[in-house]
Amino acid sequence: MSLLSKLFHYVLLTKTKYRIDESHGLSHSMNVLNFANAIYENELPKNPTLEKYEKTIYVSAILHDMCDKKYMNQTQGLLEINNFLEDKMTNEEIAFTTNIINTMSYSTVKKNGFPDLGEYQYAYHVVREADLLTAYDFDRCMIYNMYRMGGNLQDSYDNALHLFENRVWKHNEDGLFLTNYSKEHYLDLHNMSINRCDFWKKMLKKTM
Repeated sequence: MSLLSKLFHYVLLTKTKYRIDESHGLSHSMNVLNFANAIYENELPKNPTLEKYEKTIYVSAILHDMCDKKYMNQTQGLLEINNFLEDKMTNEEIAFTTNIINTMSYSTVKKNGFPDLGEYQYAYHVVREADLLTAYDFDRCMIYNMYRMGGNLQDSYDNALHLFENRVWKHNEDGLFLTNYSKEHYLDLHNMSINRCDFWKKMLKKTM
């Protein structure tokens, strides 16, 4: 089994073990990996040293929510990730992978600012911004709320709209995008999320 397969298999097992809903499950890991790869390939020509951290970027992108405190004890989750990676990466790679995962969330950055990860700093931003770009998925936000609210669509929409108005649609003005790829592509995602939000607003007004 390839490393990529093992990583996604770990996501599947952890998702089942901790009852992680689909908003933070396999498809989200795949989407973050997709954006991380896009940012990495866009940044590599002007920052060739980034190639050294490619493996760390991809592993962090796939596993980043497998210790999410919304679903489990974060310390325990990180320990389990460490144990899983023990025979797959060097000790240094594992240390920086868990450091990236532990410091990349929106709430952590807003509270503490960007960490100082030394030579891994740019790799950190690649993964962090990939996760931010996936946050423009309005349906994903509604899905998370529907699991929390027993399927109440109106309340899920209201909560998602509140989060987008106060967080997601402010990502750029809050200075959270540093890479050229994110700066060039976030607006398309921003506009798509507005259109999706409008769709749900209209749909909820219809008599079903």
